[in-house]
Amino acid sequence: MPGHHSARSRRATERKGDVRERAILDTCETLLVQKGYDAMTVGDLAQGAGITRGALYFYFGSKQEVVTALVARTVEHLWERSRATAEADEPRRAVAAAMRRTVELWDEHGPVMRTAIDLSLTVPEIGELWSHTADLFITAITAVLERAGVQAGPEPERAPAMARALCWMIERTFYHASQESREELQKASSTCEHIWLTSAGLTV
Repeated sequence: MPGHHSARSRRATERKGDVRERAILDTCETLLVQKGYDAMTVGDLAQGAGITRGALYFYFGSKQEVVTALVARTVEHLWERSRATAEADEPRRAVAAAMRRTVELWDEHGPVMRTAIDLSLTVPEIGELWSHTADLFITAITAVLERAGVQAGPEPERAPAMARALCWMIERTFYHASQESREELQKASSTCEHIWLTSAGLTV
């Protein structure tokens, strides 16, 4: 039965590796809150994850790679939580639900998302992740606008162009509000929701 035993050992090792990798990413998110990206070191990451620096390098080649993996995990979570926006039928409810989720996500992962934005111009992998995420949200916002009666097409006043502007406006507004408090996030949400509804012709 040696083959069976070695396969089981490999599975156990893989599971242990998953746990360690998650610990590294969780530590990274905590350190982004406590120290910020620039002050955080590989030693800090290893110590927080309960492993040696050498063990950390088995999973990630640098601090930047750890942050990139954390951004990828956060982006996946962000899109999973927001996917329903594009599928909701009633535009007003879709907008309200999208803004509630946006508050939750920035409240929970604000430091990671701000770091992603800050590094997106200098770290190509993070820039690509963030740009792809924005494209997904632009598609979702476009769908809501079109369901509200805004026409499709390439012109500046049509749904796709309006959705792109709304997406980047929401990102920048929440970037700043998330550095203040949850109360500021709520205010930002109310303002962005009003602008989105106005753009869709849904305010009375």
